Amino acid sequence: MSGRTGCAVLPPAVRASLGPVAVLAGLVVVVLGALYAGRGEPGPVDTRVVDPTADSVRGPWRDVALALDFLGEPLGSVLLVGAAVTGCLLLRRPRAAVLTVAGAGAGVGSATLLKHLVGRTIHGDGNLSYPSGHTAFATALALAAALFATGRLGLGRGAGMSLVLGAALAAGAAMGWAQVALGAHYPTDVLGGWCTALAVVPATAWLVDRAADQKASRKASRKAGRTADAGRSEAR
Repeated sequence: MSGRTGCAVLPPAVRASLGPVAVLAGLVVVVLGALYAGRGEPGPVDTRVVDPTADSVRGPWRDVALALDFLGEPLGSVLLVGAAVTGCLLLRRPRAAVLTVAGAGAGVGSATLLKHLVGRTIHGDGNLSYPSGHTAFATALALAAALFATGRLGLGRGAGMSLVLGAALAAGAAMGWAQVALGAHYPTDVLGGWCTALAVVPATAWLVDRAADQKASRKASRKAGRTADAGRSEAR
């Protein structure tokens, strides 16, 4: 379907390339989950990156980390998603608004489910840590915005993939740094959260497009049927 309100949220230019990326990201999530299932301590990769159990930031950088962390909390995330949805609707892109909500929800929901399945903890048994929901949320929102921009600007595959992956990397790195710096997650939790969003958002975008196209097709069929009925009535 064409038109201002019917633009695909998974642009054809990046659709084929994002598929393998999503599959690879999903495999990384599974492998890391299997490696750290039921554990409550950092792995070798975590300790090489930073002391993952320490609150390692002070001064103004701590304020930055706390501000980023707030954006992944319930209130901050609702405000952020609300602003993004409002922007999509003002630009007459309802599909993009749906993907913003559905993509963020799928990312956080998948991360929450995986936390209970994997059972990795930090700072005690009650703190499930893998994968990072904050990182999954930030990455999912960035992916939705980048997919929207790719379609709106009419970017080709190379430019589109660069924008999509660059936005995901920037958002995931920023939120992931905050989570590790504040001692809330291990570095591998952050990687798992980033890959969770990369795995679920493209699939969510495909489903949003499919549902919207099917709805539009049914609407067009009904309209065509009414037109045909009217034509037959006039012929009589």
